[in-house]
Amino acid sequence: MNKYNVIIPALMLMICAGCKKSQPGNQNNNVVPPPPPPVVNNQHISVLTQHNDNTRAGLNSKETVLTTSNVNAKQFGFLFNLSVDDQVYAQPLVVGNLPINNGKHNVVFVASVNNTVYAFDGDNGTLYWHKNFTATGMRPPAPSDMNSSWCTPYTDFTSSMGIVGTPVIDSAAQKMYFVARSTDGTTFVQYLHAINLLTGSDVAGSPVKLGGTVKGTGDGSSNGVLNFDPKRNNQRQGLVLVNGVVYVSFSSHCDLNPYHGWILGYNAVSLQQQTVYADTPDGENGGLWESGMGIAADAQGNLYVVSGNGTVGTAVSYTEAGNGTAESTASPNPTDPTNRGESALKLTPAGNTLQISSYFTPSNYLDLNINDLDYGVMGTLLIPNSNYYLTGAKDGNIYLLNKDNMGGFSYSTNQVVQTIPLGASMHCQPAYYNGGSSEFVYIWAENDQLRQLSFSRANGGFASNQILGGGGPTFPGADLSVSSNGTLSGTGILWAAYPGNGGSNLAPGILAAYDATNVTKQLWNSTQTVGDGVGYYAKFSSPTVADGHVYLATFTNTVVVYGLK
Repeated sequence: MNKYNVIIPALMLMICAGCKKSQPGNQNNNVVPPPPPPVVNNQHISVLTQHNDNTRAGLNSKETVLTTSNVNAKQFGFLFNLSVDDQVYAQPLVVGNLPINNGKHNVVFVASVNNTVYAFDGDNGTLYWHKNFTATGMRPPAPSDMNSSWCTPYTDFTSSMGIVGTPVIDSAAQKMYFVARSTDGTTFVQYLHAINLLTGSDVAGSPVKLGGTVKGTGDGSSNGVLNFDPKRNNQRQGLVLVNGVVYVSFSSHCDLNPYHGWILGYNAVSLQQQTVYADTPDGENGGLWESGMGIAADAQGNLYVVSGNGTVGTAVSYTEAGNGTAESTASPNPTDPTNRGESALKLTPAGNTLQISSYFTPSNYLDLNINDLDYGVMGTLLIPNSNYYLTGAKDGNIYLLNKDNMGGFSYSTNQVVQTIPLGASMHCQPAYYNGGSSEFVYIWAENDQLRQLSFSRANGGFASNQILGGGGPTFPGADLSVSSNGTLSGTGILWAAYPGNGGSNLAPGILAAYDATNVTKQLWNSTQTVGDGVGYYAKFSSPTVADGHVYLATFTNTVVVYGLK
């Protein structure tokens, strides 16, 4: 061999060893570190909307890795953090097997209150892209923007108030929809965005500025017209996508009047507005928020919501008390459908609005209004494959309704399927599990015990006996989700996220796992092992369980990822 054939390759290796390869950048031109070694995952389940699907049952019944045998302090715990730029109120969403970054990956989408959306690899934490959606020249709203006579300082939020409601994803179209809020301190705007999942870029027609009007003489109206107010209306519920329409609902910022419960609907392809609805057009209030759970919907496109304090039936004069509650007299006609505060509603699309197909208003609605005991505070769910709709009020009553014939209003009795008095305030998110021979609903209200309610289709309601789990979290209670491998024994797990102490704002968070067939059996919790800690609890954000991982939002500017070690 010629000696130069040896020397030249050696010199080339030495020269190349001294070269620095340029690193790829993200869309903000920041250097992205090399990704960790690939993680093989045989599961590719998606969670595309708040609480898994439009029933809001919170059940992933296709989890094949996590079981009651391996979720324990020895085998299960913290894996890694997904770091973001602010607090996370929205539930993380997952798209399995998404074709991104020259391969197919399970991708977790996280939205922060700074109006920033992130796409992370769900198995190893690689950041694929992130983008901020604050309107040009503006900033996200802050709590100081929402001061009112009974809410100063406004402490329901501790940071920015950009993206708050959980987005919704159309995996077939590879789009995500969400609402980003912005202000310059004087003007407030809210925009519905539709973005490409692969790049984070707005699709054609996006964003669209939210707004709308209805005929009405209610609080804040002018000349018989009620206008949507982008400052006062709080986009708290998760969005819903059903039959080609994206619906967005609104409540208030600490009862900052005037406000109403609004629902706006937009064509999922064109983003043209199709629906404008207000639940108290001739009255006031009636906010739609349900502790952050999304609007429930059925396959026919009917929407199911529960409204908070507000006008019921024919409008009467209201005087606001110092704590934001309504001092009022009974409506002369509580059955008038025009105004439906303190009510469960089945809403059917009708032209460019929604029509009340059925409703239920508790007979003590006046007491609920006067004492700030909103009906619409607990998250609601449609029990899968049934006609039952589960709802709950701040006064501690659980109401099981027939979703097609809810019971209307009666002064003397509540004409519902079942009433279950729990006696605890329910700022919480319930969940459901089908174990084959047994079905359960779980509720964990503030300062109460975890409750496992047995549901019987044959008897058409809940059994009188309840299984009681651990002691109660403080305000607001717990946000619940369930995972299982179908109805296979030993796979049903109830996941609970709740504040450890001191209430919900900047309180240490706890994630706990329970046997879904018997919640007296705690399998694991995040305080058992050093390094498994949650950080600050994220109010009203349920755990997302998918592909052998649990993704938990926090107020410590992270999503914490747990799984088998």
